[in-house]
Amino acid sequence: MQIPQLIQKQSPFVSLEFFPPKKQEEWPGFLEAARELQQLQPLFVSVTYGAGGSTQSNTLEICEQLIRTCGFEIMPHLTGVAADQDKIDGFLEAIGSLGIDNVLALRGDRPAGFTGTDAELFKTFPHASDLVAYIRGQHPRMAIGVAGFPEAHAEAPSFGADLAVMERKVASGADFIITQLYFDNRVYFDYVERLRARGVTVPVIPGILPIRSLASLRFTLQLCNARVPGQLINALMKANEQGGATEVYKIGVAYAREQVKGLLAGGAPGVHLYTLNKADMCLEVMDGLL
Repeated sequence: MQIPQLIQKQSPFVSLEFFPPKKQEEWPGFLEAARELQQLQPLFVSVTYGAGGSTQSNTLEICEQLIRTCGFEIMPHLTGVAADQDKIDGFLEAIGSLGIDNVLALRGDRPAGFTGTDAELFKTFPHASDLVAYIRGQHPRMAIGVAGFPEAHAEAPSFGADLAVMERKVASGADFIITQLYFDNRVYFDYVERLRARGVTVPVIPGILPIRSLASLRFTLQLCNARVPGQLINALMKANEQGGATEVYKIGVAYAREQVKGLLAGGAPGVHLYTLNKADMCLEVMDGLL
């Protein structure tokens, strides 16, 4: 079923993001974590797609296994980087054959070590809105999600320019938005207000990353431009000094729980958890909140 229809039927909700393990020997552990997370009854789960389509086959197989073993509503990611129309059509036909009705359309990141030009990478789909428009025109039954950046995309020249990009994505056919992670709920509510002022009325689902460790936080911040409030940094550093990784984990759970509570109380349709393929922390964060 299409995600916008599911949102209309159930709100508030939780949804989850997984990434395909690159090594086959890691798949049983991954699927066990997914089965543990069934108890959250996620509205849908998303499955990432490597830069340049590097994990496309893994994404398809993981989607199939998640449907078969967990019964999840699936939304695979799809990137336009280094893709042509035939490649996009092939992927969409493949997920359609699995009964999947949703896709997250992304421009995509530059593959590590790539030394060519952006003109080569983004020849057919230079922007996410171009990919959205193509999917909408050629595969109209597919519901399309897009990524939103409450603190603006790292490449955006200004916040206003980033909002204009989102307007184009929705005008091109996007049905809903999932935000990049952030750590201050005011950022989310301000973002939604600014989009609504521009006439963007599709659902905006906030993306939340529970902080599992200082190492995982550092790694994540290398990949995005999310700002961490000073109060949270101080709490994490103090926890690390007093009790090490165990205390940092407790702070991460408590902070994410407060974020989720505030979002749902403020009218967010649901929350999208970036799971890092771990079940324990997500279960603790969401315990009793829905």
